[in-house]
Amino acid sequence: MNMTLDLDAIRRFIAAQSDSTRIYIGADSCRVLVNEAWHADYTLVVVVHIDGNRGCKLFGETQRERDYDQKASKPQVRLMNEVYKVADLYLRLAEAIGDRPVEVHLDLNPDPETGSHCVVQQAIGYIRGVCNVSPRVKPDAFAASCAADRYKELSSHAAKDQKNQKAA
Repeated sequence: MNMTLDLDAIRRFIAAQSDSTRIYIGADSCRVLVNEAWHADYTLVVVVHIDGNRGCKLFGETQRERDYDQKASKPQVRLMNEVYKVADLYLRLAEAIGDRPVEVHLDLNPDPETGSHCVVQQAIGYIRGVCNVSPRVKPDAFAASCAADRYKELSSHAAKDQKNQKAA
């Protein structure tokens, strides 16, 4: 399960938009058991909010990788992989984004009662240091939670449709 972002298409789309267009970059992941081994499905999204007040275009990809976290309740490795991936995506798009408003959204919860709390400060520091942007975390990180979930849902439906077409 690897759906890849077309970075050139994203760059072209952003370049065709006004300077008031807002860009939101986010990542989400979930654990899945495959052949008795834990894996993580990482979903990266780029939300291009046209002129900052019109519709948006959603770009995304999902990558499956082995998950080496020892405790599901403290998913440090998986969550920091999300952070590394979203930072890399930001850097690859930075030139195309230019001076447009941009936000990096992390699917992390600062509430100490949640599992993702264990990496919040580390993740914020990493994004600030690498991307020179102050990231958003839950509940203000809609690109990492809502948009990534919506992308996963849409790509799942598309995959089922393709499978049904091949069977017909």
